[in-house]
Amino acid sequence: MLTAQLDQTRLDVSPTLDPKKRSKLGQFMTPGKIAEFMASKFGELPDDVRLLDAGAGMGALTAAFVLEACKRTRKPKSIDVTAYEVDPSLAVILRETLAACADQCAEIGIAFQSRVMLADYILDTCQPLLAERRAYNCVILNPPYAKIGSGSDWRAALRTLGIETVNLYTAFVGLAVLQMERGGELVAITPRSFCNGPYYQPIRDLILGECALQALHVFEDRRTTFKDDDVLQENLIFQLRKDGDQGTVRLSTDAGMARDVAFAEIVSPQDRHRFIRLPVAGNDLAQQVQALPCRLVDLGIAVSTGRVVDFRAKEHLRKMPGVGTVPLIYPAHFENGRVGGAISDFKKHNALADNPATASLIVPGGTYVLTKRFSAKEEKRRLVAAIYEGGRVGFENHLNYFHAGGRGLPQRLALGLAAYLNSEAVDEYFRTFSGHTQVNATDLRNLHYPTIAQLEALADAADIDAAVRALL
Repeated sequence: MLTAQLDQTRLDVSPTLDPKKRSKLGQFMTPGKIAEFMASKFGELPDDVRLLDAGAGMGALTAAFVLEACKRTRKPKSIDVTAYEVDPSLAVILRETLAACADQCAEIGIAFQSRVMLADYILDTCQPLLAERRAYNCVILNPPYAKIGSGSDWRAALRTLGIETVNLYTAFVGLAVLQMERGGELVAITPRSFCNGPYYQPIRDLILGECALQALHVFEDRRTTFKDDDVLQENLIFQLRKDGDQGTVRLSTDAGMARDVAFAEIVSPQDRHRFIRLPVAGNDLAQQVQALPCRLVDLGIAVSTGRVVDFRAKEHLRKMPGVGTVPLIYPAHFENGRVGGAISDFKKHNALADNPATASLIVPGGTYVLTKRFSAKEEKRRLVAAIYEGGRVGFENHLNYFHAGGRGLPQRLALGLAAYLNSEAVDEYFRTFSGHTQVNATDLRNLHYPTIAQLEALADAADIDAAVRALL
C-alpha cells in the first residue's frame, strides 16, 4: 500500500535530514496512520477535486487523500493536486509519490494531474494578483512549525493579505483558508497552541470568521503523533468548511469515543478572545468553572509577567545573595507550593543587585502567588503555583505573579488562591483551552475564580481538590 511504503521511506529519510535545516523549515513528516485518518475526515468529495497540499514533504497526505478517494463509493471524476515543497531533496520523492497516485487513479478511471511547486508557499502565495489564482475545494495540511520573526519577509508578505500571525503553521492555515472556494473543506494537523493566547487571536478571528468548525480530534498523549521525530508538541486535527453554517462540532480523542459538542462549548459567545476550548472529558467542568462568580478584577487582584529578563540585566545578576542584593526568583525555586531559598549549584542566578538601575525590576516585599509561565514538556500539570513570602524581590520573566496594585496580597487570600490554582479541577479545565506549555497572564485573567471568602476558606482546607470540587 502506498501510504505504508511512504511511511517506511519517512522512517528511513527523516534521520538523514540536516537537523538545522529541519528546525529552520519546521519539517515534521506525517506518519501513515495519521495521514489516512486525516483523509477520512473529508465529507462528500466534489466531482472535480482541486487539492492543495502545502508543505507536502514526501506526499504522505496527498497519497492518503487519493487512496481515500479511490475507495469511496462515490468517487470524484478528477483530482488535480497542487503540492508545495521548498526542500529539493523531498521534492524528488514527492514527484515519485504523485506518479504513484496517478497510476492508482488510472486503474479506476479517475483523471489525475498534479504539479509540484518547488517554492516557499507563503512568499509565492502572497505575490500580487492572488485573486486571479486557482481556488481549491479541498486542502490537507501538515504545515511546518517555526516562529516567524517580526522583521522577516514572511511577516511582510502575510501583512499584504491582512494576515497577522507568529508561526509558520498558522500562516499556512490562514493562507489556505483564503484560497479555498465557498464550500471547500480543509483538514489540518497542527499544534494546539493557536487555540488560546493573545498572539493567535487574529488567526482565530480569521479561521472562525471565514469557516465553520466541523470537527476536532485531540491527541491527549503528546508523544503519540510524531514520536519517531522526537516531537513533544501537543497536536490536534481540525476540519473546516469555508462559509459553512456553524452547527455542532464532532469532538474526538485518541483515548475516547467521539461525541457532538455544541459550538458554544468550544468557543464561548461571551469570550471576546475567541479561545478554542477542548472539553475532552465530556463533563460539565467547563460550565462549572465558568459559573464561578469572580474575575481577578472583582477580587482586586492583578496578574503580571515577571519583570526581570535575565539576558537584559546580565550585569546586575548575582550567583548568590549578598550585601546590596535582593532575591531573584526563577521557576526552579519552587518547592512543594512554596518558594525555596538560594540554590547552590543553580545554572542561573539567585540574586539581583539592588541599585537605581534595577529599581523598576524589583517589587515590594509581601506575599505573592507565582505561577510558571512554561511547564516542562514532560510535566503532567499545566498550572503550577507557589507562594512567595518575604522582602523586596525580583521575579524572573518566566513567572507570572499575582498582586494587589503592585504590592503583595493578604496572606490567607494568597494561600487560598494558590490552592485553587494548584487544584486538579482547575488544571483539568485549563487544559480544555490551553494546548501548549505556556501559561499567559491573559489566560489567568480570563479564568473564573471563587469569591474572596471562598478563597480564604481554601487556605484551611485539608483536601484542596475536594474543597474546590465542592465549589463547582
